[in-house]
Amino acid sequence: MIDIKFLRQNPDIVKENIKKKFQDEKIPMVDEVIEFDKEQRECQGKADNLKNQRNVISKGIGALMAQGKKEEAEAEKKKVTDMAEEMAQLDARMAELGAKIRERMLVIPNIIDDSVPIGKDDSENVEIERFGEPVVPEYEIPYHTDIMEARDGIDLDSARKTSGNGFYYLKGDIARLHSAVLSYARDFMIDKGFTYYIPPYMIRSSVVTGVMSFAEMENMMYKIEGEDLYLIGTSEHSMIGRFIDTFLEEKDLPQTLTSYSPCFRKEVGAHGIEERGVYRIHQFEKQEMVVVCRPEESMDWFKKLYTYTVELFRSLDIPVRTLECCSGDLADLKVKSVDVEAWSPRQKKYFEVGSCSNLGDAQARRLGIRIKNKEKGNYFPHTLNNTVVAPPRMLIAFLENNLQADGSVKIPEPLRMYMGGKEKI
Repeated sequence: MIDIKFLRQNPDIVKENIKKKFQDEKIPMVDEVIEFDKEQRECQGKADNLKNQRNVISKGIGALMAQGKKEEAEAEKKKVTDMAEEMAQLDARMAELGAKIRERMLVIPNIIDDSVPIGKDDSENVEIERFGEPVVPEYEIPYHTDIMEARDGIDLDSARKTSGNGFYYLKGDIARLHSAVLSYARDFMIDKGFTYYIPPYMIRSSVVTGVMSFAEMENMMYKIEGEDLYLIGTSEHSMIGRFIDTFLEEKDLPQTLTSYSPCFRKEVGAHGIEERGVYRIHQFEKQEMVVVCRPEESMDWFKKLYTYTVELFRSLDIPVRTLECCSGDLADLKVKSVDVEAWSPRQKKYFEVGSCSNLGDAQARRLGIRIKNKEKGNYFPHTLNNTVVAPPRMLIAFLENNLQADGSVKIPEPLRMYMGGKEKI
């Protein structure tokens, strides 16, 4: 959510930003917010004036009563009563206007960074850099579930019986590899100086609407029936939400956090849940990184975060590339975003395994997260998040890139301590 003062003073910039995101249907909302805001401030001025008048009159009533001027005092009391009724009407109108303003401000997109390429959708995202040599071996790379099934490492049929499509059982060495990747990612981020968290897996609606857009919420979140609780789609939701309605000390910045959680997603609007694959599923696990920092530091942290993901994947012999998300592919809260994509030798192309986002002060403004500053005044911090690893997508990349000609899967050195010293599966 952008600052309403900025919108009030720069409506043309806000409208142009909406055009850059190809959401022209939202342009009228800018003028609506300005009109509602103007009326709300006028109502506030009238209410303040009435309150001052009421206070003056109320003080005079006692003096009139002391002088025995009962009729005049009663007339003044009637004025006070009338003023109270008018103030109540003004308060109700201001609340109504405030709700209308917030409703629109929550869907007016954040101002994107000047460096973001302009494009309608992910087909117009721009490659930044490649890391590692993408190799297509002479031998065949089977479909990822075939690799897992050949090692008795996955059971999709049983999962369909218990839960439906989009779920799976992992077992044996494949399940152990899954846990090993997460443990390695956890320790990798701890070594980078991040504090490790295991957060709540359910959050209230006040947090949901603070951390994401309504469109994302409808397409992603599972609602707990009869409760004001949602299953998290990523631990970022809980981790940013933990700061809701708080004042942070500048000396405690930046907050650098890494968190593990299961993630639950409806995947509404996705291209269908695969029957056999585990690329797009309803439940998975993820190691996340989250930063809360000063505004002037956020772009430096942004680059650091996605670079960490690149470093981790390369340490496991997986070629990757970074991709700048264009304006039309950015979620409304995001200022800038870079996807990390891993090489698939089977498909002979890259596919997304993580996403790094700078949200500016949008989440902090929605959640009421502020930084204390006596000299300059309190301000909103910037928040960032990035995927460290998200098995099983990461497993797909790992298995394809480490499958050997003899059918074994090589275990890179960093993972061996988590695999009981095994060098291959």
